[in-house]
Amino acid sequence: MFGKLKYILSNRDWNVIYGLLFLSLIVSLVELVGISAIAPFIAVASDFSLLESKPYFAFLYALFDFRSPRDFVIAFGIALLVFYVFRSLINLFYQHILARFTFGCYHFIVEKLFRKYLDLNYAEFITKNTSHLIKTITTEAHNFTILLAAALFMLSEVFVVLLIYGTLLFVNFKITLGLTLLLLCFGFLMARIITLKIKKQGREKESYQKSFFETLSASFGNYKIIKLQSDISEILQNFTQSSWGYSFANIKNQTFFHIPRLLLEALGFCLMIAVVLYLFIQDSKGVTSYLPLLSVYVLALYRLLPSINRILDSYNKIIFNFRSLEIIYTDLTMQTRELGDESIGFNHQITLQNLNFSYQEKPVLEDINLTITKGQKVAFIGESGSGKSTLVDIIIGLLAPKNGQIFIDTELLSDKNLKSWRAKIGYIPQNVYLFAGSVAQNVVFGRTYDEEKLIAVLKSANIYEFLMQKEGLQTHVGDGGIALSGGQRQRIAIARALYGEPEILVLDEATSALDSAIESKIMEEIYKIARDKTLLIVAHRLSTIQKCDVIYKMQNGKLTEVSHKEIS
Repeated sequence: MFGKLKYILSNRDWNVIYGLLFLSLIVSLVELVGISAIAPFIAVASDFSLLESKPYFAFLYALFDFRSPRDFVIAFGIALLVFYVFRSLINLFYQHILARFTFGCYHFIVEKLFRKYLDLNYAEFITKNTSHLIKTITTEAHNFTILLAAALFMLSEVFVVLLIYGTLLFVNFKITLGLTLLLLCFGFLMARIITLKIKKQGREKESYQKSFFETLSASFGNYKIIKLQSDISEILQNFTQSSWGYSFANIKNQTFFHIPRLLLEALGFCLMIAVVLYLFIQDSKGVTSYLPLLSVYVLALYRLLPSINRILDSYNKIIFNFRSLEIIYTDLTMQTRELGDESIGFNHQITLQNLNFSYQEKPVLEDINLTITKGQKVAFIGESGSGKSTLVDIIIGLLAPKNGQIFIDTELLSDKNLKSWRAKIGYIPQNVYLFAGSVAQNVVFGRTYDEEKLIAVLKSANIYEFLMQKEGLQTHVGDGGIALSGGQRQRIAIARALYGEPEILVLDEATSALDSAIESKIMEEIYKIARDKTLLIVAHRLSTIQKCDVIYKMQNGKLTEVSHKEIS
């Protein structure tokens, strides 16, 4: 656990943790003083002769020049009242610093996770379940902060217990050792019975929650299909099973959480009674002389039992949320490609030499050799699954070939200049994802807002006039672009691609979901837009590639140039 925490948290976080541990030690010392001061106060208030017989009382009495024992006791009491107010304030300050640190860590971790997911290789990302990634950021990171707060809080309570325990050993080691033996037996039973059950519930909770998110994601992503289905009982059953499983795991966990506290309280009261009986049996007539000792143990147990309960409670929280630590550590240690910032120019041609690619040892591309001239309009056709989209993904730098090389002019495309190369690409996918926001937000999408450029690309995509009849640039598209037609969504995608001022436009079956008339119109617009750009088209319909300069057919991992006549 410590090794994973060390990897996840930064050096600054660890410095704060060390500071919190030091502060918790101070709080523990304050707690110890608070308990230790009660017995002397009760003793001197019930027996003024102690002001003469006890050197420390006599020293304080003379130092502050009290006129009577009564004045001394009153001053002692007022000092204790002030001290307990200070004790409450320093405890509150510690809790505030602890909360600020743990939720600051939440911000740091979700940002780190989000950056890691964005830095994933494209080939790695497409194997991931996006509901898992969202769950990790939204839920597991929160659970991790609960674990971290519980660990720090547990350590602070351990300091309190150790200091109070050491004081009790000094006061009466026989009684203290007897109490220790009973508490150790209790702790062992809790660890063997309750903690194992809580750990099991933690794993069940994570499993059901994962299924819960997957059901939500699948249902909302296929909402139209669900509305057309006559029977949704299976979907509701899966959701109910996941939701109830998650809820029931938390129900059992919360129940188990209270068992140690209730048993500990019962044990504490029994121990207090046992101490009184022990002293009574030893000297039934002199029980009053043990009043200060009894007060120490009563107050110590009054403070110890909640601390021990908090330690057990914190430990159980750590066990219950431990799976979150494992998930976050696993995701943060995923390998990513470190890309450099070297620029790369594209003035003449793209050259592919002896390029090979495979998915999970299954060959997809074999010995591909290809030259694409700048400004050329190139089409790739072939059956579904033939590898044409994969080839284009390699050309634009989303996938890395298993073997072979790609040259841009005469410069080798590598991790050092891949970011610069990707910046030259404008990509228009088959399935356009528009998020719930304005047209302007969807087109700009994480880039610097430039209204003049935005209007220009919307005009180029032939959708600006339509938007002016609505709310202009602030026209809302709805979740998934539901407020727009298929052709309008495609034009927004074209504007988004053009906003980056690309040198290369890529259409990955971008118009296959449109009817022929709209497709023909959009393709005319694309050819006009791309007249001074290199255009790469992955096509299923042959009507979309009639104006291409060259056509390649992908079949059995091989690339073959074909003429317009051969495919007409």
